Amino acid sequence: MKNAIIKAELLCKSFICDGEVNNVIKNMDMVIYEGDFTVIMGSSGSGKSTLLYSLSGMDEVTTGKVFFDNQYITQLKEKDMSKLRKDKLGFVFQDINLISNLNVYENILSPTYKTKADRKEVEEKIDSLLEKMELTSQKKKFPNQMSGGQKQRVAICRALINSPKVLFADEPTGALNSAQGEGVLDIFTSINKEGQSVVMVTHDLKAAIRGNRIIYLRDGRIDGDLNLEDYEESTAKEREEVVYKFLKEKGW
Repeated sequence: MKNAIIKAELLCKSFICDGEVNNVIKNMDMVIYEGDFTVIMGSSGSGKSTLLYSLSGMDEVTTGKVFFDNQYITQLKEKDMSKLRKDKLGFVFQDINLISNLNVYENILSPTYKTKADRKEVEEKIDSLLEKMELTSQKKKFPNQMSGGQKQRVAICRALINSPKVLFADEPTGALNSAQGEGVLDIFTSINKEGQSVVMVTHDLKAAIRGNRIIYLRDGRIDGDLNLEDYEESTAKEREEVVYKFLKEKGW
């Protein structure tokens, strides 16, 4: 029996634009399980990124409740929410968002500032992450000296430095070419197999097949939920056919 790491109850998220209310997420109930590689998909405007930000506390919800690791987080004060995000959540974005005037090592170190983490342990973990991501030789370089794929790997290291309970990723391969994207997806697959919970928004079939669960959104509601075995490269072709059929049935 899997443990629930995130629960949403009657979740709603609305925006007001030109005086009109736009209900993006509509009375949604959902559960994210610990250890899963959960993929969120849907057509443009279906609410994928809005859901991701609502579940992770990056955005305030309009109504409803979100529980993270059995803690009710919806009405946490910003100071407490910020601490939760720093201590227990990791984020990887399409735009990468590295700090341009910090080198690779300093970018990865930055989330540990103002924490009580042991400096020696942090340094050892950074070295371990750099080795895992094949970035050891790049540790003194600045973002403008690196390829897109290298920068995204640095961003993943930064997201993992505080050992998050869940790693959230919003279109993490969207700004990368196919080879760079494949390398980043290999990393997500690898860390998930080591036990890291991952929640990823994507519009890309090649990325989606890495998940063991695919949640499909339509107009702010869950319209499909596909469960798969853990990803293996040897069965990628058959897996792609299964996922493609599921998505086409949903109108993707």
